Amino acid sequence: MGRFEVIFKQSVAKDLRQIPKNDVTRILNRIKALSIEPRPPGVEKLSGQDKYRVRQGAYRILYEVRNNELIVVVVKIGHRRDVYKTG
Repeated sequence: MGRFEVIFKQSVAKDLRQIPKNDVTRILNRIKALSIEPRPPGVEKLSGQDKYRVRQGAYRILYEVRNNELIVVVVKIGHRRDVYKTG
């Protein structure tokens, strides 16, 4: 399997601004690893959606995998207490 291209929704930049810089570095490293293995050990598929969730400390990275295009789309990043809230 080839490497996946990682793209971000525009709203992810806003999500990252609210997170401390040392945590952002770890989160970005975790996202970079998704380009090699989009479904690493510990990944959870969100019920009722075509999205996945991977944990990085107290933060969650929500993303979609487009296998036919070899793309990982990072949809949302946030603290575990409010990343799943809609609105």
